[in-house]
Amino acid sequence: DGIELLTHIKKKNKDIPVIIISGHANIEMAIKSLKSGAFEFLEKPFEEERLMNFVKRAEENFNLKSQNKELETKLFHSYDLIGNSQNIEKIREQIQKLSNSESRIFIYGPTGSGKELIARKLHKLSKRNKGPFIVLNGALLDVKKYEQELFGEEKENGSISYGSLEKASGGTLLVDEISEIPLETQSKILRVLIDQKFKRINSNHDIKVNVRIICTSSKNIKHEIQLGNFREDLFHRLNVFQIDIDPLNNRIEDIPLLIDYFSKKISQNYNLKSLQIDKNNPYLINHFWPGNVRELRNLIERIAILANNDQGKISTIIKESLKQENNEMVKDNNLSVTLKEAREIFEKEYLTTQLKKFGGNISKTAKFVGMERSALHRKLKGLGVKDLN
Repeated sequence: DGIELLTHIKKKNKDIPVIIISGHANIEMAIKSLKSGAFEFLEKPFEEERLMNFVKRAEENFNLKSQNKELETKLFHSYDLIGNSQNIEKIREQIQKLSNSESRIFIYGPTGSGKELIARKLHKLSKRNKGPFIVLNGALLDVKKYEQELFGEEKENGSISYGSLEKASGGTLLVDEISEIPLETQSKILRVLIDQKFKRINSNHDIKVNVRIICTSSKNIKHEIQLGNFREDLFHRLNVFQIDIDPLNNRIEDIPLLIDYFSKKISQNYNLKSLQIDKNNPYLINHFWPGNVRELRNLIERIAILANNDQGKISTIIKESLKQENNEMVKDNNLSVTLKEAREIFEKEYLTTQLKKFGGNISKTAKFVGMERSALHRKLKGLGVKDLN
């Protein structure tokens, strides 16, 4: 019995595409076959070309699933959301609350801050976690290929190029940097969200949408709407829930944890002894981190490859990598002021950095710098340093 054999095959390997061919077919048998996991159902007699198209599509589908699994294994199990800042703790709570919903989510944050990582965590904890996780990067696509990448295309030779919406069926579609997608394509995405269906290019056949959409942006979308670069109606459809991730320089207390974490991970990847990096190195604490967590991770990988755990080399690599013109300007400016003014500049920079390191906690900062809490309050007020909370 074909259905029984199909069930047996799927128990052994659910990803193997199975095409059932029958000379005694009826609608009920076809439906039962597809519900049991058949890739396609073909009734005898059939054209050879039709069977070969089914085989080709089955092969493409199998390869796509294999690639997705490989990517998922590498990325899902490679990095975690590290930090104990208020911002990261809040994001962890949001992930737990939102992962089981089907709501669309908009993730905001600067480049390299971890927006895709958050999206993957949401997918991994969702009911769709056995489905694919597909990324469509709005910033990297050729303008002429947006719709092909989204909706797919049926070609003249009968072959099919599947779009991201179809590849993500049953799973999650991450539209990265959605603000970069042209207005004309935005209007078609809006129509898909309203109708819950779409057509491939060169096709009249409707395909139902079964994906959860998560979007990210490093731009202020409301500002883009005012400039006329983004549709307000599409924004409201996509922005059901919002997650904001702060730049790394706003959560300095996370830097030592990230250094420890990446040091261990990268050491394991390169089969090296555990890296020993001074987490209180002033260059690490005072750097602006324009590339955010990605920049920090790249720095640690550079250290792992070049320094061979030599502390002198590690310090040199950190210093050379994180040199900033504004640091040199501060030094030059300090030479042109009085001793009292220079001391105030130093105290303001030092105490602001320590406050950031302890997430704005006055008590912890006071204990670390060796001052009474009330005295630190007075000093901060005198220096014009605002409460970071």
